[in-house]
Amino acid sequence: MTTLSGSMTALATPFKDGRFDEAAYEKLVEYQVTNGTSVLVPIGTTGEAVTLSAAERRRVIEVCLSANRGRAKVFAGAGSNSTAETIEGVKLARELGADGALVVTPYYNKPTQQGLVEHYRLVSQAHPGFPVIAYNVPGRTGVDMLPDTVKRLLDVKEVVALKEATGNVLRTLDVYEQVGDRITLLSGDDFVVAPFIFSGGRGVISVSSNVAPKLMAELCSKALAGDVAGARALQLKLQPLHRLLFIESNPIPVKAALHLMGFFGPELRPPLTEMTEGNAAKLKEALRHLGLVS
Repeated sequence: MTTLSGSMTALATPFKDGRFDEAAYEKLVEYQVTNGTSVLVPIGTTGEAVTLSAAERRRVIEVCLSANRGRAKVFAGAGSNSTAETIEGVKLARELGADGALVVTPYYNKPTQQGLVEHYRLVSQAHPGFPVIAYNVPGRTGVDMLPDTVKRLLDVKEVVALKEATGNVLRTLDVYEQVGDRITLLSGDDFVVAPFIFSGGRGVISVSSNVAPKLMAELCSKALAGDVAGARALQLKLQPLHRLLFIESNPIPVKAALHLMGFFGPELRPPLTEMTEGNAAKLKEALRHLGLVS
């Protein structure tokens, strides 16, 4: 069984003059793996996967794998609202040499709970033995994978983990009550990492760790070690950053932060637009407070 724990980063995708900025991406990957990130997640929501072409998605995964050089695990985003398209996305991740795939619940078409189970079953049947992280984020998809449905996924052995992004710790407990340690639970919400881990989780797939990977890795390490006071202190220290990284639609603020830190420009794909000046000023102050910019 694939072991997943700690701080994992949903990588932002840098653009320069409308094109994927490979050199900047390599720099970001290096920053992650040298600061404690255990899993790299290219072309997820934070990576603007929905506005990348098929050729770009392939290249982003290739560059991530090349820059990583086998140091961290790589789970590539592969989800779609089409099961057939998801199967192709997982095929790409597998062929390129990723360790697994992150597969979001189908969005917009709002499948039933039975439809969700069948989606993951069909994806797994097409790629036996290839690890999948299921991703529940009802705020973006319009569908919520319920705890009993997660329990039904125990029969789909390729689904090794669940990224749970409701931000509701009671939900975490409800899922853990159903599945225990038989599926690895990963937070999809930076605001609740410490309580999530104390409720049975094993880590986080994070937006904020793009910016502060070392602090997020330390937070996860302390929580997993049962250091309640230490984990709580780090969670509280990071809360102002989390708030500002979600003050506008993700990944607008995180790309602004990485720009302020000198990693790459703030360029986004339409319909996303650059962060407002007022919010950018607040973000810079939060970064300064954490010692991430001067």
